[in-house]
Amino acid sequence: MLKIGFDAKRAAQNRTGLGNYSRFVLRILSEGFPQHEYHLYIPKEKRMPYLREIPTWRSLILHFPRSKGWRRLSSIWRIGPVTKDVRHDGIQLFHGLSNELPLSIRRAHCKSIVTIHDLIFIHYPQYYHAIDRWIYNYKFRKACRIADRVIAVSEYTKREIMHYYGTPEEKIRVVYQGCDQAFRRTIPSETLQRVRQHYQLPERYLLYVGSIEERKNVMLAVKALREIRNQGGIDGCQIPLIIVGRRTDYTAAVERYVQTEGMAEQVRFFHKVPYEDLPSIYRLAHLFVYPSRIEGFGIPVLEALNSAVPVIACTGSCLEEAGGPHSVYVHPDDVQAMVQSIRRIWTDAHLRQVMIREGIRYADEHFSEERLRNDLMQVYQEVLEERAVNERL
Repeated sequence: MLKIGFDAKRAAQNRTGLGNYSRFVLRILSEGFPQHEYHLYIPKEKRMPYLREIPTWRSLILHFPRSKGWRRLSSIWRIGPVTKDVRHDGIQLFHGLSNELPLSIRRAHCKSIVTIHDLIFIHYPQYYHAIDRWIYNYKFRKACRIADRVIAVSEYTKREIMHYYGTPEEKIRVVYQGCDQAFRRTIPSETLQRVRQHYQLPERYLLYVGSIEERKNVMLAVKALREIRNQGGIDGCQIPLIIVGRRTDYTAAVERYVQTEGMAEQVRFFHKVPYEDLPSIYRLAHLFVYPSRIEGFGIPVLEALNSAVPVIACTGSCLEEAGGPHSVYVHPDDVQAMVQSIRRIWTDAHLRQVMIREGIRYADEHFSEERLRNDLMQVYQEVLEERAVNERL
């Protein structure tokens, strides 16, 4: 039996990609290897709104700051003093699930692993406050240096870690992300109909899911639809675009463009969509578009593949890894390539079926829960075996 510790702040508190990843890891490990102990270090006992989404959460061992002082300074506890608790609890391996480790983790006398998701703040500094960039860079670099292994969520992220932080290749292991099985399960027709009626979804639509921020580049899809409209549409009809995601300042710019171009009835925005409705919204789509300029992995692409929806994404980062060889990729500034890709997939039923079939196959082969949990456990065992060897020497 292993005693494995986790920085579980985002698993407990966040609906973001980091939170979803953290819960995914905790779920697949606790379901697949129930013989081990999984210890979750959470800074705020009263802020755990998402932890119960893990079906096995009652079998997980939760830890919080022990003293009143550290409960008041929980953010500081998480990046340093938690190490004392990790050592006290006899943890053999500590996994930082979201780009960082406690700065003094080596004092816990356990092995450590950190998952690095992306280094986007280095590529696009204009989207981050200077102090945030400094903090991220310090924490990420430090974690890569002190960890016994670094997990990268894609080959692209692995190359980034090696390039910017000088982390040796032999220290990094690529373990892909997965997505919630809800996107693969059969959805009852009455559920699909309820969702379609509730959101007034058209019979066929182009779908984007993700934060509506500048680097995600949803404007490329909007401009492509404007071009298709100016060309007379497809069979005389305009393609509806459904945009689902968190608002940012960039959202207002997209909305202004939509209004100026007379596309208000064609392009619709939905914010704060309940998570349980997302699988149906994916499943009802005719085509999924993800024109992001840079990602660490690209979970929405995988969600679309599992939902049996063809995907158009962009070149330049890791999206080819997420979408596989049968998705379509265009340059993030090439409106005409996006126009051509949408036209071709929208109208070619045979191509759509091939993309759907091969997309599901690719997802099964590369991102199945069994494969990902075994890949994670292999990294854990590798690090612990090294410790055993060192202790014998």
